[in-house]
Amino acid sequence: MAAELERDVLKGVSRSFYLSLRLLPAPMRRPAGIAYLLARASDTIADSAAIPAAERLGLLDGFSRQICGDDKPAPFPTALVDATPDPREKLLLECHEESMAALEILDASAISLIRDVIGTIISGQKMDLERFGDHELGKVISLVNADELEDYTWRVAGCVGEFWTKLGFETLGEHYSQCDPVKLISDGIEYGMGLQLVNILRDLPKDMRDGRCYLPVVDTNERDELMACFTKWHGIAFGRMARGLEYSSRLCSKRLRVASALPALIAKETLSLMEGVSYDQLEAGIRIPRRQVYSLMLGAFLKR
Repeated sequence: MAAELERDVLKGVSRSFYLSLRLLPAPMRRPAGIAYLLARASDTIADSAAIPAAERLGLLDGFSRQICGDDKPAPFPTALVDATPDPREKLLLECHEESMAALEILDASAISLIRDVIGTIISGQKMDLERFGDHELGKVISLVNADELEDYTWRVAGCVGEFWTKLGFETLGEHYSQCDPVKLISDGIEYGMGLQLVNILRDLPKDMRDGRCYLPVVDTNERDELMACFTKWHGIAFGRMARGLEYSSRLCSKRLRVASALPALIAKETLSLMEGVSYDQLEAGIRIPRRQVYSLMLGAFLKR
């Protein structure tokens, strides 16, 4: 990955992940960074509310064909770039061809892993657009049951845990972990799903304002039911963060362990802040200060 792409784009669109990425050994860091850039680009497309849902689905299809190598890389439409308010995400879209060029010079095995994980992520984003579509003011659609929530978190984040683990073994071999790969992949999947679940819980009020509720409730207007469901999945998320920390403890080097543990440590702090909160408190916002992120990273280095 070109130094400019990492410095100017990757650092801008990532928060805590950039810290984890910098700790990875070079053979793993480069493809992981490229995969993150591509995933964030697809996420930016999916979340571009100024573009009709049908058009975003078409853009995601075109992006997917480029990732798979079926179409040549091409700039994103001006309308999409101009409709992106965040300057960091706008730069990400503008550098799309550079990101694709960085992908194409990777080893074939890394390219295959990235194509698989981005394809799965895009399938979740498309499902999201098809399910919720364009936001209709005053109408909130919720997921029907736990299976839908589990499937969604697998598609957009659980698959990342699998990708991360396979990439570790592919690039570092036995220096990644002495653990059984099948067991580690399973833990990685649960870890990724848990991280997405934390995001869902934290962003519940915002998503509700956007007409979508990822928690499977019968009546989104019934706050007692909504917060009871919140509490249930809060407990599940805590369990999955414990599994994420167990995952990180099985990696070979301290840098790998800290890089993999940091997201779980941040998520656990976020979950602690959300324990027993009301909907109104959630609406006020839950966020870990940047200085606390650095403190967690330092603590992880000292302990692991």
